[in-house]
Amino acid sequence: MVNFKFSPDILSRLGEELLPNPDQGIMELVKNSYDADATECRIELIDTDTVGGTIIVSDNGVGMDLNSITDGWLVIGRSKKAARKPTKLGRLPVGDKGLGRLAALRQGSHVILKTRPAAEIGYEYSLHIDWDIFSNAKVVEDVSLSCEKSETHYPQGTDTIIKNLSFRLGKREAQRLARELLLLADPFNSETGFRPKLISSDFTELEKLVQNAYFDDAEYKLEAYLNDEGEANARLIDWKGETIAEADHKTLSKTENRYQTVPAKLEIWFFVLQQQSFTRRERIGTVKEISNWLEAFGGVHLYHREIRVKPYGDPGNDWLEINLLRSRNPESRPSTWTTIGRVTTTDPYDSLIQKTDRLGLIENEAFSELRKFAVDALDWVRNFRSKESEKKREQEKRNISQNVEEAKVEVDRTIAALEIPSASRTQILRVIQNYEKIKESETKSLQEDVLLYRSLATAGTTAALFAHESGKPVTLIERSTDRIAKQGQKLLAEKYAKSIGEAVEILQRSAQSLRSFAKFPLHLLKRAKRKSTTVDVHEVIEGVITLFNPFLEESKVAVKKSFSDDVPLVRGNIALLEAILVNLVTNSLNSFNFNTSPILQRQITINTKLLSSHLELRFLDNGSGIIGLELDEIWLPGRSTTPGGTGLGLTITKDSVTDLGGQITAIPNGELGGAEFLIILPLVERI
Repeated sequence: MVNFKFSPDILSRLGEELLPNPDQGIMELVKNSYDADATECRIELIDTDTVGGTIIVSDNGVGMDLNSITDGWLVIGRSKKAARKPTKLGRLPVGDKGLGRLAALRQGSHVILKTRPAAEIGYEYSLHIDWDIFSNAKVVEDVSLSCEKSETHYPQGTDTIIKNLSFRLGKREAQRLARELLLLADPFNSETGFRPKLISSDFTELEKLVQNAYFDDAEYKLEAYLNDEGEANARLIDWKGETIAEADHKTLSKTENRYQTVPAKLEIWFFVLQQQSFTRRERIGTVKEISNWLEAFGGVHLYHREIRVKPYGDPGNDWLEINLLRSRNPESRPSTWTTIGRVTTTDPYDSLIQKTDRLGLIENEAFSELRKFAVDALDWVRNFRSKESEKKREQEKRNISQNVEEAKVEVDRTIAALEIPSASRTQILRVIQNYEKIKESETKSLQEDVLLYRSLATAGTTAALFAHESGKPVTLIERSTDRIAKQGQKLLAEKYAKSIGEAVEILQRSAQSLRSFAKFPLHLLKRAKRKSTTVDVHEVIEGVITLFNPFLEESKVAVKKSFSDDVPLVRGNIALLEAILVNLVTNSLNSFNFNTSPILQRQITINTKLLSSHLELRFLDNGSGIIGLELDEIWLPGRSTTPGGTGLGLTITKDSVTDLGGQITAIPNGELGGAEFLIILPLVERI
């Protein structure tokens, strides 16, 4: 008989609080197989698309004898992994006190353990756990478990069977699990000697992506190393395999101070996914193939003792702030969707500690310094590539000036060589000089536009930086407010609603609004929106209104839409249409906010009407209208009647309409009393 060494309060929470995501439990069992020196691990999902399914995790590891089961596998806080002794294969255990494993076992109502120790070939230990018995017991100690020993012809290893699951693993969850299993070692082709296999059709689809790795198609590769003394170095390698830049510790860290963390290695592959770059050299995959591969496995992941640690590198987890670096300098181009890489460390002295909920590591000094090392290396790459881009631009400018001068000399030489009368020659030269003056005027106009849009780009990148950074304090506000609400309800009971309930609700709503506002600039700056394509105008209008919903609700503005029956398609890009609509909506909101006479029912109306070859889009509101400026002045940059306004909104609107081949006119006080704008855009010819 075996005494089950759980405490009742922990047992009641296992599988719920410790593992919020169902697939985490499976990953905890897979880690146990890794710690057991398994080279093969098989995960089988049976009827898991509904509640009540079964999970079987089998491996060919060293197995467990009776003492290992009673003194390790069934115990919280005294797992033998805590000794951190290397296994026979040289692996350092990745588990931590058995919490994750026991939480995984709690995810079903029945557990069956079958294990065959390497030291007792031909014998198997079996253990059955019925969680319902524990639920009905007053204390855990009332329940005893029997561990049976029997002969077997199966080889060494362990089978863990969890039956009657309390959750479902649908296709989406199975795909996520498949990705996690493949990322344990793949797609980096590391020599861990450990490959888990998921018995699922979703796993097969992802395995094809792993087999078709596209590392050789990367434009650059960053390699950075951190030794036991905290000193780092790095090098940047191009697609030819040649080292194009190197950095020592002082260059990377910008100081003499050493990193106070574990030894580590950083590898990141950078991809340039513009179609034109693919014509410069032979590549294994197409733009689409590589994009799909990066979508499945991209990001920079963290590997602790050769096992990946979630959530680092998962979609939405920009733990190295790659996208923030991109917003500061878009030309360097690295982002979480154009990179794949990993930070690996063996952590021989247990400096990195896993969180209790199994998601991530505690952000102690060792972790913070490890992240700083990786961020510093990325920052070095960004600076190097920025300098190279600047050199290239300067050279192109010099080449253009030289080419222009050479072209002028060639024109004069050609005219001089022609046998034409002197009067005709003078007339030709006059025409050419006039043409040069017109081109100079055009160049000057373009330079002014460049200055204008550089200012806008600066505003955009600053907004993106704000959006990225504001997410952190917003999260803290949300967590703190939720904690205040829970504690307040617990301590104040019925008095909570009357005393602080309303104030807490206001804080919660405000935090939600701040999060929505922070996402706004990041949404508008998505690079894919600048691609030229056929655009559904109605779809863009709906998207912009959805994006503005928090602002509109806050300002108590209703939006009414009257769309044509047919779908209006225009040639251009989403960014231009969004620029038009965003600036018009912003213009309306400003007119409401600074209206001298309060409006009880604030309204914006957007109408579309299809003519034979053009779209007619009307945008109007019942705000204060256009006041304080002549009608032809509203399109000029810097002209604004809004206090603190930039005066660029309507300038951008008109430029965007012109770029789409259309026209825009304004009425100071239209049908609803406020400003009214009429936009005419050419439609895509329908076949």
